Amino acid sequence: MAQQAYMTETDNGGSGPEHRGSRLRRLADRLLHGWRGDPRIWRRGVLTAAVALVLALVMLLHSRIPNRVGNLGSLTETFLPWLGLLVPVLLVLAVVRRSATALIAVLLPAAVWANLFGGLLTDKTATGGDFTVATHNVNADNPDPAGTARDVAASGADVLALEELKASAVPVYEKALAGTYRYHSVQGTVGLWSKYPLRDVRGVDIKLGWTRAMRATVASPYGPVAVYVAHMPSVRVKVNAGFTARQRDKSADALGEAIAAEPLPRKILLGDLNGTMNDRSLNEVTSQMRSTQGAAGSGFGFSWPASFPMARIDQIMVKGVEPIGSWTLPRTGSDHLPVAARVNVPRSATGS
Repeated sequence: MAQQAYMTETDNGGSGPEHRGSRLRRLADRLLHGWRGDPRIWRRGVLTAAVALVLALVMLLHSRIPNRVGNLGSLTETFLPWLGLLVPVLLVLAVVRRSATALIAVLLPAAVWANLFGGLLTDKTATGGDFTVATHNVNADNPDPAGTARDVAASGADVLALEELKASAVPVYEKALAGTYRYHSVQGTVGLWSKYPLRDVRGVDIKLGWTRAMRATVASPYGPVAVYVAHMPSVRVKVNAGFTARQRDKSADALGEAIAAEPLPRKILLGDLNGTMNDRSLNEVTSQMRSTQGAAGSGFGFSWPASFPMARIDQIMVKGVEPIGSWTLPRTGSDHLPVAARVNVPRSATGS
């Protein structure tokens, strides 16, 4: 039987095979019908074009937005990637309005967003990695601490940090993790569990009046690694004060100073920083360490809130070790997602 092909009428009245390219051309012709020869395509859509330019400026100059009123700058930086959702909206408006001016203007915020976050859309995970770490804000009101402990231990992490530990729940976590981790220490409301010995363990003063940060030297097979665990104060949105983060910012500065003074060359920071890598208020920390998600992750790695993650405020940052992979772990009984990373610890100067 002769092979039959689907035929469609061509522009010249004949027929020929239906091709995807011809369908796309006809769709474009329908969308742009009436644009040719219309001088108003340059005068329409001025408002849409103006909004596109403002959006581009906000993303491009976000560090210049002042924090004096309700910490507006930090609030913008916390949710900065989501501003990209406005680009397709503006694009649709430009097409509906049949505005060439708006279409061209929309290219600017699209380019700025791609420059800022386009790299996060690719998978930068590599193979290998000899040291796995994980961190989780377990939530003081977690209804299933034992189950949460088992879930995060299943990640295979060599070192596990937990934040927001309620005193009454600490024995539950200790019991649930004892079979996986031989060594651990709890300082205030943060704790560190390790498959390798811990030494020089102490709390870190982040200017709160109680302990919510710690450091320890992990005696890994590849040499000593300084591991910091931190839980920055919560950021609040108040009716009269807006986005308030003053205490968080003060604590972040203190943590950054402690890490800068750390004598060991290999450093890892695990914890809930209540801020993203874009937040200028964390500069004392982020300026001296690399995000494993940014360097070796896939996607944005949003961790909070667990029900619909919109920001990565749970961080793994490193200095002196090489990020190989970074990812979020499945949801537990907490309002945060756990995050994990694989790194290579340099074997040179292992006695340092």
